[in-house]
Amino acid sequence: MVLLGETFPNFTADTQNGKINLHDWLGDSWGILFSHPNDFTPVCTTELARVVKLMPEFNKLGIKVIALSCNSVDSHQKWIEDIKSYGEITDEEFPYPIIEDESRRLATMLGMLDPAEVDNQGLPLSARAVFIIDPSKKMRLSILYPATTGRNFDEILRVVESLHLTDKFKVATPVDWKKGEEVMVQPSVTENEAKELFPTLKTINLPSGKTYLRVVSQPT
Repeated sequence: MVLLGETFPNFTADTQNGKINLHDWLGDSWGILFSHPNDFTPVCTTELARVVKLMPEFNKLGIKVIALSCNSVDSHQKWIEDIKSYGEITDEEFPYPIIEDESRRLATMLGMLDPAEVDNQGLPLSARAVFIIDPSKKMRLSILYPATTGRNFDEILRVVESLHLTDKFKVATPVDWKKGEEVMVQPSVTENEAKELFPTLKTINLPSGKTYLRVVSQPT
């Protein structure tokens, strides 16, 4: 199991676009790896089609996207035709690779098997894992959904926006934050530093008298 802040394991695997080495493929980009229990399954098909539609957003944020499913490359290639049909995708080329993991080698290594979901041979399938990897190859976020629950990729994009912002500025994003909304000053920032860094600084009065809720406009 990879923990937050750890270097994400490197591996070589086959995809419908050929063999890749994950770290080489990522280069200096952010990356999202998301896994799927099986090809030709309903929830997975909706997810992969949604990601195709969101590729302009991922590209704008400098994020490379790669999927994994516990099936062969040949199966992936056939499944892609269903995904394109469901999503009404007319582009001939599929915009991101899908990793082959018939042996569950990668699903096991990354700690994303779902014991409650098995295939027709009784082998556990991959859960719906999401891993966000930064340009230094550190894992910055992981979410593990059960196989029966589809992901919210709008939320994943929101998290990436937050990570980009909070890496650049000494702020944190509050509950339900969306791009362009107010953010909070990190607790480690002194009052004098906060006043110097953030002209729009507002401190919210609290019964405790403590001044830790400091709100500023989103820095740009």
